[in-house]
Parts: sequence; structure tokens; C-alpha cells
Amino acid sequence: MKLYNTLTRTKEDFVPIEEGKVRMYVCGPTVYNYIHIGNARPMIVFDTVRRYMEYKGYEVNYVSNFTDVDDKIIKKANEEGVSTDEVTKRYIEECIKDMKGMNIKEATTHPKATEEISGMIDMIKTLIDKGYAYAAEDGTVYFRTRKFDSYGKLSHKNLDDLESGHRKEKEAIKVTGEDIKEDPLDFVLWKPKKEGEISWESPWCEGRPGWHIECSVMSKKYLGESIDIHAGGEDLIFPHHENEIAQSEAANGVPFSKYWLHNAFLNIDNKKMSKSLGNFFTVREISEKYDLQVLRFFMLSAHYRSPLNFSADLMEAAKNGLERIRTAVDKLNTVEGKCKEGPADGAVSGAVADYVAKFEAAMDDDFNTADAIAAVFELVRYTNTNIDESHTKGDVKLAKDTILKLCDVMGIIAEKEEEMLDADIEKLIEERQAARKAKNFARADEIRDELLAKGIILEDTREGVKWKKA
Repeated sequence: MKLYNTLTRTKEDFVPIEEGKVRMYVCGPTVYNYIHIGNARPMIVFDTVRRYMEYKGYEVNYVSNFTDVDDKIIKKANEEGVSTDEVTKRYIEECIKDMKGMNIKEATTHPKATEEISGMIDMIKTLIDKGYAYAAEDGTVYFRTRKFDSYGKLSHKNLDDLESGHRKEKEAIKVTGEDIKEDPLDFVLWKPKKEGEISWESPWCEGRPGWHIECSVMSKKYLGESIDIHAGGEDLIFPHHENEIAQSEAANGVPFSKYWLHNAFLNIDNKKMSKSLGNFFTVREISEKYDLQVLRFFMLSAHYRSPLNFSADLMEAAKNGLERIRTAVDKLNTVEGKCKEGPADGAVSGAVADYVAKFEAAMDDDFNTADAIAAVFELVRYTNTNIDESHTKGDVKLAKDTILKLCDVMGIIAEKEEEMLDADIEKLIEERQAARKAKNFARADEIRDELLAKGIILEDTREGVKWKKA
């Protein structure tokens, strides 16, 4: 199995630190709103990497965090007049619902930054003791970037180039008399609290951690000082992942991560996604138009290191592609019920094995899901053309189970769900109305989510509740 390592900019053979085991850390979302489809890409991509590792027989310890202390979270809480805890709990729950809709496996551990503060303080103390960090007069703790000799090895950035980019900023700081850093390239490990902000006691000041230190500490606690794979979106390469390497390796004295994987950006109709352009979509909004399995299928239809363009046409193509696979499985279920007992014969077994080999070759080549899906389509075409009631149950079952298994490796559910009857939908809507009347809003939300998961969208109107199929 080869994977592209951002650190070396080459494809390398995957050799785990410990035989048969994979320690993998993926940067998770900052929970201040519903996750957007840009967040969804790394979630889907690296869940698929994990699934394939497990398919290959590895035991995967998969850690993905929730950043639940951040400027955006504090701003959201202040706008709503609630605690940051209330905001983060709400959006962690909503994120988990969306992840379930995209069929993302639960992480081995989903640590929250706010629950790991003592570990962050300990690592910062270690960095100060080793001379890699210092506390400024106001209690801010900075990392001495230049002291870490290999800074820039992941992003391949040169410190002198970075410094020239900071010159204007440095001059501005000198004018305002706020030049408290030893060097403009030094980054924050701990910062003092501002009025109305959540904070913790520390040896330097009452405050909160910088963003970068959080992942270093959570990775170390749940995976150890050296890990196999660290992954995330390419926007995190610099400064986040670069700073993680500097902190972790300076504190622990050993290499941080052996392999670094990064997915490319997601564009919307060939433009960068942004709220100002009005082309910003949450996963929840997409779920109102499509089964989230379609979103997953779409995300995997391109190589994870290639920029991906999101559009209505491409989503329709993904919907049709997924439907082709599901229809083939449905047909095989029908055929299996009609054909005679008996084992799979050599011709079918050999053909199926060839398609599995193509699938594995694609995934072994830096997780090329686009080619892996193409191999599944070839298998579907083969079954549609060659397998009928004249075959044995063994033939049919082998073909069907192989399609299901290969799709499952990519987190794609290839069997059609039974459609809900109108009467069952109406019954659940009545139960929801009764729950709302009784102020049991948790149950009411549960029913809405249950219907949404089955592709039923509810609309509360003046005339009552209306529903439609996504």
C-alpha cells in the first residue's frame, strides 16, 4: 500500500510503527455552527482511509477531536446570550447527526479540547523548561519558532521568507507599543482571558490555550508520542500542522507523525466556497435535497488530493451512479430468491476476484477512490450482463456480497432502504405534534431527524405540517 506523504512530497510504502496497528489522528471541526460540505470532505475521505486499513486487517486507533474553545464559539455564545458550553454541546450533537447521515464510523476517541486543558498546561511547562517557549509580561506564552531547527519541513516554507511577510506587521506592532514577542514568527501557546471569555487558571495567567497546542496534546494522550498518520484538509498544513510538529517534537524529543495526508479544497461551481459569495452550504442543507449517501458517493468520485467541484449536475450524476449500484444489488436479491442451490462456479469466482483485485489496486495506490468506484461499476456491469436465474445461489450471493463489501469499505450503503408508507409517515407526524404539545421537544426533534434520515422533509406551515420526499 502506497500513500502520498505531504512531509516528503512523495508516494511511500505504508509501514506502520507497530505491526498490524495504525495510530491515526484527524483534525475535527470547530463546533460553533452546522458543519459545511468543506468540513465533510476530510471526514468522508479519512473515514474511508480508516475503513480500508481495517479491510486490510489493521487494528486502527482513530482519534478525531472537537475544537470546543475558540474565538468563533465565544462570538456565537455572546450573540445568543448563552454559555459557550451550550453552543458547543448543541453543535457537537448536530455534527454527530450529520456524520451518521454520511455513514462515518464513530472515532475510537472523540476528545474535546476543554477536557484536556491540564495536559496542555503540562506540555507548555515542558516547552518552557526546555527553552522552546517563554511567557510575556501579560501572561501570553509563545513558542520560539526559530529554536526548532526543522520548522517549515511540512509546508516547505522558508523562515526568512516568512519573516519578510511579517515585516509590515512587526512595524505596526512597534508603533502601537505592543511588541511583546521576541520574534514576529513566534506563535501563541496560551493567551490571557478577555472580558466575558471562558478561561482556566494557569501558572502564567487566567486564560485559554492556543489552537495548535490542543491537537498536539490530544494526539499524545490517546495515540502516544509518535503516530502513524496525521490527516486533515490542505488548509491546515500551515500554520496548524507545522506548529503541531514543532510543539510535539520539541516537547517529546521524537518524530511526531510518520505520514501526513491532506485532502484538496472543495469548490462550488468552480468558485471558492464563502458566505460572501452566497455559495456556502451546510451538510444539513444538502440533506434536505439528497440522501447524504449521495454526498459521500460524490466526495469519493474524485481522488482526495484533487480539487473537487461541487455542483447540482455533479450531485445528480452521483445520485444516478449510486442508484445504478443499488438497482444491481436489488436485482441480485430477486435472482437469488429464484435460482437453484449450489456453490459459486469457477467462472463467476474468477471474474469477481479480478474486480476485487482492481478495487484493491486502486485503493493501494494512495486511496484512489475514483478508480475503486470504477472497479465496482465494472463488477455491476458484469453481474447485470452475466448473472441470471440459470446460475446457482452461490454465484449470485458471491457477486452480491462482493458489491456490498467493496461499497462498505468506502462507507457506501449499497442496499436500498425500504420506503416508508405514507400512513407510517403521517403516524410519526401525529406523534411529533403530540410531543410538541406536551413540550417534549427532544422527542419531537428525534422524530424529525428519524424522518429526515429516511429522506422525508417536514415543513411547519400555518396550515399545519407538510412533508415531502427528498
